[in-house]
Amino acid sequence: MANVTNVEPLTGKALLKKVKDLEHLSKEDKAKACGYYTVTKNGVERVNMMKFLNALIDAEGIQLDSTQGGNGRGGRSASYRITVQSNGNLLIGSAYTKQMGLKPGDEFEISLGRKHIRLKQIGEGDEFDED
Repeated sequence: MANVTNVEPLTGKALLKKVKDLEHLSKEDKAKACGYYTVTKNGVERVNMMKFLNALIDAEGIQLDSTQGGNGRGGRSASYRITVQSNGNLLIGSAYTKQMGLKPGDEFEISLGRKHIRLKQIGEGDEFDED
């Protein structure tokens, strides 16, 4: 194959069509056929898989850098599971306190069961169970 430094790699619909036409090839061969490779000074071909995969993601219109939740910071979503930390503490993260509308200074009564911890907000009728 010739050096492709002067040839633009495929993007958008042209990239998607070419990849579909080459479905029988490996992903590296698809990337090369779509122009996502360079030739080193020693004549070695190097496939740029990251650029190829990012171009595919863009061509599909997938937004990976979305700002879900509206806070613009991303982060993890609540899993509804916590783990005892190495110091023995249980940490209930801000995703849960925000979901419950809690504010700094809100107080809870803790009651322990055999296999559960119950938090009852003082002054409220609502309960939050943590198993």
